[in-house]
Amino acid sequence: MCGICGKYSPAGVRDEEIQPMLDAIIHRGPDDEGMYVNGRIGLGSRRLSIIDLPGGRQPIPNEDETIWVVYNGEIYNYPALRHELQARGHTFRTQSDTEVIVHLYEEMGARCVEQLRGMFAFALWDSNQQKLLLARDRIGQKPLFYAQLGDDLLFGSEIKSILAIDTTPRELDYEAMHHYLSLRFIPPPRTMLRHVKKLPPAHTLVWQRGEMTISRYWDLSFREKLALNEQQYISGLQEKLSQAIASHLISDVPVGAFLSGGLDSSIIVAMMAQDLGLTARTFAVGVNGQEFNELPFARQVAEHHATDHTEERVTSDLITSIPRMIWHLDEPSDPIAACQYHAAAVAARHVKVVLGGDGGDELFAGFDRYLGMKYVYHYALLPSAIRRHLIGPGLNHISDSFAYKNGTQKMRWLHQLSLIPDVGERYAEATFFSRFNHADKRALFGNELWQQVGHLNSAEIIGRPFREAPAGNKIDRMLYADYMTRLPEHSLMLTDRMTMAHSLELRSPLVDHELVEYLAAFPSQMKINGRQLKYVLRRLSEQYLPPSIVQREKHGFMFPVAYWFREEWNQPLRRILLDSHFVREGLFRASEITRLVDEHRQNQVDHHNRLWLLLNLDLWHRVYIEGESPTAVSDFVADKQPGFVA
Repeated sequence: MCGICGKYSPAGVRDEEIQPMLDAIIHRGPDDEGMYVNGRIGLGSRRLSIIDLPGGRQPIPNEDETIWVVYNGEIYNYPALRHELQARGHTFRTQSDTEVIVHLYEEMGARCVEQLRGMFAFALWDSNQQKLLLARDRIGQKPLFYAQLGDDLLFGSEIKSILAIDTTPRELDYEAMHHYLSLRFIPPPRTMLRHVKKLPPAHTLVWQRGEMTISRYWDLSFREKLALNEQQYISGLQEKLSQAIASHLISDVPVGAFLSGGLDSSIIVAMMAQDLGLTARTFAVGVNGQEFNELPFARQVAEHHATDHTEERVTSDLITSIPRMIWHLDEPSDPIAACQYHAAAVAARHVKVVLGGDGGDELFAGFDRYLGMKYVYHYALLPSAIRRHLIGPGLNHISDSFAYKNGTQKMRWLHQLSLIPDVGERYAEATFFSRFNHADKRALFGNELWQQVGHLNSAEIIGRPFREAPAGNKIDRMLYADYMTRLPEHSLMLTDRMTMAHSLELRSPLVDHELVEYLAAFPSQMKINGRQLKYVLRRLSEQYLPPSIVQREKHGFMFPVAYWFREEWNQPLRRILLDSHFVREGLFRASEITRLVDEHRQNQVDHHNRLWLLLNLDLWHRVYIEGESPTAVSDFVADKQPGFVA
């Protein structure tokens, strides 16, 4: 695991340009650094030593040093690839997984990415062809950003690496912000900075003679289905999942696992113990308050499989760590970031590598909305006039309880979605119901901002892949849309940044692309059976986990932010948001922010997700646009201003 960076310039590159880029991402690889600078190209690598500890230093060349690579990630099939490449006459100078990339490139060119099984982002320089190749893994586990500045090209694992030597004025991309407030992620190729782009998952970028070519090399299809009996599906899943977990354990340092008490992380820990005979190191975080505390469930799994278990509780003062989280994220996000940040801090005190359950909800259909969309369809059969003029106004008078998946939220979700006729847009809004939809943003944005972005419908970011999915039914279309959008740009983005903030590598067996392709061939009834989500995984889990874990409803990894924003953080939040750049410049309406804060305080509507998005956006702007240090912004949040009540 590493952080990578670099620059191409016809005017030539110097060592002293690459060094600041490396310094900006030292957290991604505190063990070592290396660079290759020669003429027009400069490549840099920060290393977190996990495989071939003494010999895997990057950049790594081919035999005659005409091809050089820097790489971030893990190639799980590298032993087999190495054996094949040696049989073809290639000579290896290290035992690292990195080196297979340069020799595969010699054999296949840019198509080498098709042979890699794992998570990766890499930059490869071919001096004979004067060609730079950038690539990102299929599902999007590892990030890669770039900026074209005239004839120069900068790239890095994180935006801050590019900004370390980029003198371009930092400008907020209002279209990206518009989408963020609905989606809680920024769709590629945009970032929150106008001149910095992200390479989409499953894509390569070739830069040669001043020309940029971006190509997709992989897609996921749900069209071809297996025809097996139920036991064969369960047995097949057991074999494939066990293989994926085993492959993700390849390491020269100890590997632990996150354990939330949910089904996804629990089955990984269970298979590590029961199938592979490992005494796993497991890590969990929780909070005070029974409703949001999953520690008892994690502890139950840990005791069942005799893991070496560590747990920790966090409190509402974690909000003061948001500026530091934002600095690591490079962009604003949602409350899940705080959960992952603190879980990673606990694990990093004990291990360098952990396995996690990311991607399980997309792999097995675990989100409530997958099932809930069926109920929306039936509810929408009621006459529109009754829904709009009788049921809708009645729902507005019901108080919100802030409880997870409470009845008020479910009824409002059902009602609001029923008013959207297009099924793709309906699904898109199902994913961001608790954030800002188009009408919400029209109320929030000032007139000038609305004139710039009001014609853009964020629902299309998800609605388009839903409609164009290579799939035959609505469940598969929903899964495909999530794989193409929310999973890589939200879930996996947070996983990468929040673990690397603590120099911790997280590996996600449930997004192994071969496992993903295999599960895409399962019929949807093996994922949702009646009212039971994750059906095939639950059936498999009966062999590994206590019934209380197998049958437990999805809870979600979350902190009680709604209560914090209603109580001790309500007034500080109001002051921060009303004094933000966005209100001062008329981009957001102060009256609308006041309404959101007041309705939340009065238990009328749970606005905690919307308020968190606005808070993160303001603090991000202070750090990345206004240039304040994360420490200074943390001090501000912690009540450095007169009259601030923490």
